[in-house]
Amino acid sequence: MSRFTIPRDVYFGRGCMTEVLEGLTGKKAIVVTGGSSMQKFGFLDKVVASLKKANMEVKLIEGVEPDPSVETVFKGAQTMREFQPDWIIALGGGSPIDAAKAMWIFYEHPETTFNDVKDPFTVPLLRNKARFVAIASTSGTATEVTAFSVITDYSTKVKYPLADYNLTPDIAIVDPELAETMPPKLVAHTGMDALTHALEAYVATARSPFTDPLALQAILMVKDSILKSYEGDHDAREQMHMAQCLAGMAFTNALLGITHSMAHKIGALFHIPHGCANAILLPYVIEFNQKVSLKDYAKVAKDMELPGSSAEELVASLIRFIQDLNKKLAIPATLKEAGVTEEQFTDNVKFIAENAAKDPCTSSNPRQANADLLEKVLTCAFKGENVTF
Repeated sequence: MSRFTIPRDVYFGRGCMTEVLEGLTGKKAIVVTGGSSMQKFGFLDKVVASLKKANMEVKLIEGVEPDPSVETVFKGAQTMREFQPDWIIALGGGSPIDAAKAMWIFYEHPETTFNDVKDPFTVPLLRNKARFVAIASTSGTATEVTAFSVITDYSTKVKYPLADYNLTPDIAIVDPELAETMPPKLVAHTGMDALTHALEAYVATARSPFTDPLALQAILMVKDSILKSYEGDHDAREQMHMAQCLAGMAFTNALLGITHSMAHKIGALFHIPHGCANAILLPYVIEFNQKVSLKDYAKVAKDMELPGSSAEELVASLIRFIQDLNKKLAIPATLKEAGVTEEQFTDNVKFIAENAAKDPCTSSNPRQANADLLEKVLTCAFKGENVTF
């Protein structure tokens, strides 16, 4: 039996955030957010004012770091247990929303340990105490519509993608006004994260007739809008904000692949931003996967109107398109260009490959990949060599 799950409500359009929050009913809301951008641009104040207009008592958890840690999660959960909110409002990019999802688990189930929920579909039932609203400020992670929360255990230097449909928010708010504050580098990284989500979902083992159209539409919207969005075009920013949400709806149900498996582990060790790591790895992964997914990638390339008369030519065009796009977005072509030294790579490649092989995303990759094969792909991505095996 298959399943398709997204938030009960997805609100979208400029200015929708305040209208939705003012209509909530409850007694207490806790707002989880990241560094300073939501404060700087006034969005945090708007959230608080809207919740107070809805007659709620409001408490803040601020300063969630990029790649949120297990410690941040447990500290936030303790604050929630003390405050007892009936709404959790997560505001910002992927990090605060992912952290808030994990806090939600341990707020409602204080006896649960992190080890209890590291494996897919092990999160206990939620919504006994609170419901969840996710407000996305970046156009890439789509965590506002997904069943995932990526948390880093710095003691083991491993990122864990917690995965369970219980984590899917009740309400997703996709307001492009928030995305217009992103600097160009963040636009590039999050945009390529969205493209990776859509491409991986389109070939993943759990793909379905429900997810394929969402993935394809997201790919086409990214193709049309990412460079204009990078250059600051407001209409393109809005299109990218919608595209990343569609990609999220696709991958939360179709699942992902080894681009994400390897990016999770690279990010934890080398601190390359997640979207940047995905962008670097994606061409090499397509080369690796085309042995089993040639026709699917060719269909994508054809729909994108890329040149080629055969499936092989179309897939080669798709790979070149991504490489050219990375260049235009100032994203490195290899891990070496991203600042990973030869010594760092040699010392860590086996560790990364072994942990990536255990990542939940690996099991849904269209071509089976063990640690040895992942090490070879990583080596190609470090050196800039074609994947021919």
